[in-house]
Amino acid sequence: MKFYKIFVFWMWVIMISPLAAQNNEECMQNLSIFAEYAKVKNYAEAYGPWMSVRKECPSLNVAIFSYGERMIKDRIKKGTYETLDAETGDLIKLYDEWLENFSTKKNVSVKGDIISSKAQAMLDYKTADKMEVYKTFDLAYQTDSKSFNKPKELYNYFKTLYDLYKEGTNGVSMEQLFNKYEEVSEKFELESTNLAKKLDVILKKQEDGIPLNSREVKSKRVYDSYSKAMGTFLSNLDVIIYKEATCVNLVPLFKKNFEEFKTDAVWMKRAVNRMDKNECSDDPFFVTLVEAMHTLDPSADSAYYLGILKDKTGDTKGALEYYEESISLHTDPYKKAKILYKIAVKSKNAGRKSSARSYARKALRFQPSMGRAYLMISNLYAGSANECGETQFNKRAVYWLAAQMAYKAGKVDASIKKLALKTARSYEGRAPSKTEIFTEGNQGASIKFDCWIKSSVKVPEL
Repeated sequence: MKFYKIFVFWMWVIMISPLAAQNNEECMQNLSIFAEYAKVKNYAEAYGPWMSVRKECPSLNVAIFSYGERMIKDRIKKGTYETLDAETGDLIKLYDEWLENFSTKKNVSVKGDIISSKAQAMLDYKTADKMEVYKTFDLAYQTDSKSFNKPKELYNYFKTLYDLYKEGTNGVSMEQLFNKYEEVSEKFELESTNLAKKLDVILKKQEDGIPLNSREVKSKRVYDSYSKAMGTFLSNLDVIIYKEATCVNLVPLFKKNFEEFKTDAVWMKRAVNRMDKNECSDDPFFVTLVEAMHTLDPSADSAYYLGILKDKTGDTKGALEYYEESISLHTDPYKKAKILYKIAVKSKNAGRKSSARSYARKALRFQPSMGRAYLMISNLYAGSANECGETQFNKRAVYWLAAQMAYKAGKVDASIKKLALKTARSYEGRAPSKTEIFTEGNQGASIKFDCWIKSSVKVPEL
C-alpha cells in the first residue's frame, strides 16, 4: 500500500511538471508583453496579458502591481460612468493583492505605503465614507509608519480626521485631533530631515565645484520635487490646525490633562511645543509646563524653552546661556540646526539682528539645505535698508544683498522656492534702477555697509 502511494505521487509529479513549466513560460511571456506596452503607456494593449499574469501568477513580479495601478487609474480616467464602479473596485482589490504578494521591497516592509495608497484611492474615487478612509489611513500608520511617507497621503490622514471632527462625528474629540496633528507633523519633520540629509550631500558637492553625475542630477530633481510637496502639504496642515489650536482652546485642554500626563515626556514636549508655536507662551501655564518638562526630563528641548522664559523676562544673557546649553546637548546636526534656527527667530523677533543672522548662519553650517535660514537673513538685510549707507542710493543697495540671499534660499530648498523667488524679485524692485545706476556712474563698483551687516555688494553692470 505504501509503495502504491509513493508510485501515485511520483506519477502525479511527472504529469504536472510539464504543465507547470508551460504555465510559467506563458506567465513570463505575458509579463514581457504587458510590461513593454505599459512602458510606453499603451495600456489598452497591455491590459489583456497583464490580467492573465495577475490571475495566473500574481507573485511573479512586482511590476504586475506597480504598472497595474497606473493602468487601472488610466481606465478610470478614460472610462464611462457605467464602468466607474467596476474599475474603482478593481483598484482597491489590486492594493489588497499587492499587499498579499509583495509586502516587502528589498526585505524592507512597504505595507504602510501600499495601505495608505489604498486609502488615498478610496478618498479620491469616493469608494468609502470618511470614517472608513480614516481607519484605512490609520491602519497604514499603525502597521508600518516608516513606509507611510507620501506627503499628500500623510496630509489626508490628518485631513480626514479633521473633517470628521468638524462634522461632529461621535468619538472624534479636539484632544484626538491635536494628538494626531502632533504625530503627523512629527512624521513630516522626520521625512524632511531624511530628505535634507540626501540633499546636503549633493549641495556640498556643488559648493565644492564638483560636477554632478547623471544619477545625482536625477536624484536632485526627485528630491526637489519631494521637498516642494512636503513644504506645500505641511503648510496646509499648519493652516488647518491654527484654526483650532488657539490659546483659548489649548490652555484649558492642557490644564485639564496636566495631572494625568505630567509624567509623560512625549505629551509634555508636545504640549510645550504647541503652546510656543501658537504664541501662547505668555500664559502663566506655559511656565508650569516648561518647569515640569525640565524636571521630568532635562534635555536640549527643555533647555531651549527655559531660554524662552528667560527671554520673556528680559534676561537676554540668561536666555542665551540656556540656548547654548540646548545646542550643546543635541548630538544630531539636523536637530542642532532646528534649534539654532528657532533661536535665530527669537533673536529676530527681539530686534537682535546681528545675533539672528549669526544663529541662522550656524544653522546653515549644520544643514546647508535650510532655505528658510537664508530667507531670514534676506529679510533682516531688507529690514535694515534705511540704517545702512550714507546716501539714498547706498541705502537702497542693501536690497541687492537681500535679493542674493533670497535667491540662495530658493536654490537650496525647493519647498520654499516660489516664496524665495517672489521675495528676491520684490527686493530687486526696491533696489536702485538702471537709470539711477547710469546717473551715479558706478556700475560694477563695490558698496560696503558699515552697519551691523558688515558686508558689501557689487552694483550690477548695465
